[in-house]
Amino acid sequence: MQQFPCPWCGNRAEGEFHYAGDAGIDRPERTVDDKAWAQYLHFRRNAKGAARELWIHSAGCGRWIVVSRDTVTHVVTGSEPMV
Repeated sequence: MQQFPCPWCGNRAEGEFHYAGDAGIDRPERTVDDKAWAQYLHFRRNAKGAARELWIHSAGCGRWIVVSRDTVTHVVTGSEPMV
């Protein structure tokens, strides 16, 4: 099983976390048109390789973290608190 480094709890099993999406995606303003809102909701880059993802440590401290990992090899290179 994959291990994720929680900044507060240390290394923990992936099953303690829940994926919440790509990190660094800015939510559009409330005044955007339907096309821009659909773009935000349904279209992502989804490229192979290095990625930054939002995860919540739901079975642990309950805090949000940003995990850096490779989507091809699943190697986790680090994590940091979500700001």
